[in-house]
Amino acid sequence: MLPLKPIPIKERISVVFVEKGEIDVLDGAFVVVDAGGIRTHIPVGGVACIMLEPGTRVSHRAVALAARVGTLLVWVGEAGVRLYSAGQPGGARSDRLLYQARLALDDTLRLKVVRKMYALRFGEEPPARRSVEQLRGIEGARVRRTYQILARQFGVRWTGRDYDAEAWDASDVPNRCLSAATACLYGVTEAAVLAAGYAPAVGFIHTGKPLSFVYDIADVYKFETVVPVAFKVAGSNPAGQVERAVRLGCRDVFRQTRLLDRIIPAIEDILAAGEIERPQAPTDAVGPSIPNADNIGDAGHRS
Repeated sequence: MLPLKPIPIKERISVVFVEKGEIDVLDGAFVVVDAGGIRTHIPVGGVACIMLEPGTRVSHRAVALAARVGTLLVWVGEAGVRLYSAGQPGGARSDRLLYQARLALDDTLRLKVVRKMYALRFGEEPPARRSVEQLRGIEGARVRRTYQILARQFGVRWTGRDYDAEAWDASDVPNRCLSAATACLYGVTEAAVLAAGYAPAVGFIHTGKPLSFVYDIADVYKFETVVPVAFKVAGSNPAGQVERAVRLGCRDVFRQTRLLDRIIPAIEDILAAGEIERPQAPTDAVGPSIPNADNIGDAGHRS
């Protein structure tokens, strides 16, 4: 077989959920075998992120194949509300990690990046001479107001964002829909962050979590993409599990908004707001003994 190379994120479908199946490799392809022995092939190289739900087993060969083609595997709980573990098919660029860390550690540079995030999210420049904490306060008020507007638009009874990750079924339908929708967005965003060569944990607004930067970037697109889907599903009173309807809606809106085509350039645009150059390698550093092979994938994909 010819060596496998990752294709760019923008040319992939967004996310696939798998539950109650055995995942393996057959004839060099990713395959899921359900309890009845039925095989379903997944074009793993053409998927940005695969969410593995409870009841799923995955072989060593399947994980190795996903890593080679740059597809993020994420082990999640029911409806994606918990994140247990994730593969790392990207992030292989130390220069970008150092660049990101420098922006996050300098208060002046960090504020520039945060202001750019808010400008992209709300479509207008944030008020001048505001700290990150003040900008977060402004954001919180706008987010609560947007939830209320969408609830009225889709006829949803809304009492506020509230759910218990330890008691998933105890949450009301709108909150369950929102949790399932944001899980889809976080998976796709993490795949993009890694493909771009950056660290999911080094955030600018969020901090202290393994996916802090993922939350930062996802928030830029959340109200444009998955939040309206969640309220639309909640307002339609779907029979059975609402999570599946939310996932299908998110898949469609990712395609309609061309999210995967936009997200990596947006990450670069956001970080460029810091107005600094990427760090250069020290002159006395030892370069690779074997030159890196040409790769058609994104900057952070391993060759």
